[in-house]
Amino acid sequence: KMNRSHLVTGREALILPCLGRTERDPRGFVTVENSMGLVHSSKGSLEPASDALLSEPEIICRIGQELFPGGPLDWDAYHEHENTRYLISRCIPGFENYNSRVRSRGGFYLPNGPRDGPTWNTPSGKAQFFCHDLPDRKIHDERFIMMTVRSHDQYNTTIYGMDDRYRGIYNARRVVMMNKDDMLEIGASPGQEVDLTSHWGDRTIYSERWKVVPYDIPRGNLCSYFPEANVLVPLESTAEGSNTPTSKWIEISISLRS
Repeated sequence: KMNRSHLVTGREALILPCLGRTERDPRGFVTVENSMGLVHSSKGSLEPASDALLSEPEIICRIGQELFPGGPLDWDAYHEHENTRYLISRCIPGFENYNSRVRSRGGFYLPNGPRDGPTWNTPSGKAQFFCHDLPDRKIHDERFIMMTVRSHDQYNTTIYGMDDRYRGIYNARRVVMMNKDDMLEIGASPGQEVDLTSHWGDRTIYSERWKVVPYDIPRGNLCSYFPEANVLVPLESTAEGSNTPTSKWIEISISLRS
């Protein structure tokens, strides 16, 4: 299923059509885990959009076979979901007897120490807490720090609707949420269009026509939805260690549109 983020790329993009989870898969059922740690089977019932479509694992396996022929992994075997689940059952605690347990009605729960014991897998057997100082990063007085978030009507980069009822925002996504006092200071009114510029070193990225929404957010901070705001995240700005984009810390300046 295509979504907008497939089309917002760099100079080139490789889009590989595949079977959706709601379509019939000749390789059998797949499994999913919900937010409660419950693993259960998922089997599509709809006619595939094309007879040429492959499952995601089969696409990866075919690529692997072409790139690493004769390697230690039997790529052909892992076209079958059962074989992949067998490997998972041997590697990851909590997935023992994966193929048989997932066939039980309702699936099975993954281990959860605090829920099941409560126990914690620590030397003391107790929960351990760590405190870290917040980075003391200085920015220009007239700039803000923006974070990107998803809306209520959104799952990852798939957008199902234009509303965000938890935040009271409806039929709009190209918005920038802002503290009322900050709005007053720069002379912005609710719904006013503004242009945003992100700053990273000597580099700037410009994005126009965002609507200001007053929101209960600390002064000096902004909030916008991804993937719309992804363009403002400098690719070179990454977190130490994980190397992930700093989508929660984007230095932004705002200019009002007349």
